[in-house]
Amino acid sequence: MVRALIDVSFSVKKGEFLLIVGSSGSGKSTLLNMIGLLDKPTTGEVYIDGTNTTRLSDNQISAFRNSKLGFIFQFSNLLADLTVLENVLLPRNIQHTSQNATQEAIALLKGVGLESQMNKRANKISGGQAQRAAIARGLINKPAIVLADEPTGNLDSVTAETTIQLMKSMARKLNQTFVVVTHDRHQFGDVDRVITIKDGRAFEGEDLPTKMEVTA
Repeated sequence: MVRALIDVSFSVKKGEFLLIVGSSGSGKSTLLNMIGLLDKPTTGEVYIDGTNTTRLSDNQISAFRNSKLGFIFQFSNLLADLTVLENVLLPRNIQHTSQNATQEAIALLKGVGLESQMNKRANKISGGQAQRAAIARGLINKPAIVLADEPTGNLDSVTAETTIQLMKSMARKLNQTFVVVTHDRHQFGDVDRVITIKDGRAFEGEDLPTKMEVTA
């Protein structure tokens, strides 16, 4: 049995923009999967917004993930046959909470600079625009945490910089917690905190070992 993570425990403050960095195979994606309730730890617990998520049933996990977590991936994963607005609304439709949903989605699309693109099909916009739409989709349910897995990995350097600044801006404006996994720490510039994963262990900053607890 391979131990992907060893004694990793950390807290995330509300509104914090946190980077998780590490080389390929270090365990950072496994860590993100456990925070995102895609994998369960073999030992230990994951608390999100006061809930011990390791005790949830499969049905409870699905509902909790949709209501408390927002996701931004390396690829935008927009549904090509839906409009940009319809894609942003998907998490609300899954949650069956449609009250004010369209107005809130439009406000988010304005916030990410896509007001003029919202009625276009998702396959008719650029990659950078699609990633901005994915950011809006990740925010639509007002999640406890937005988890971003290599969100700039499929973008050119200019578009990547725009996307990073947009995420930071939305974090400040909405007091939104972001946990971002990246292999390119320097691309993100100043952030609230950095956790480095090396050989399955967590280090505060870029070279000091630490012991932490995952909460938000």
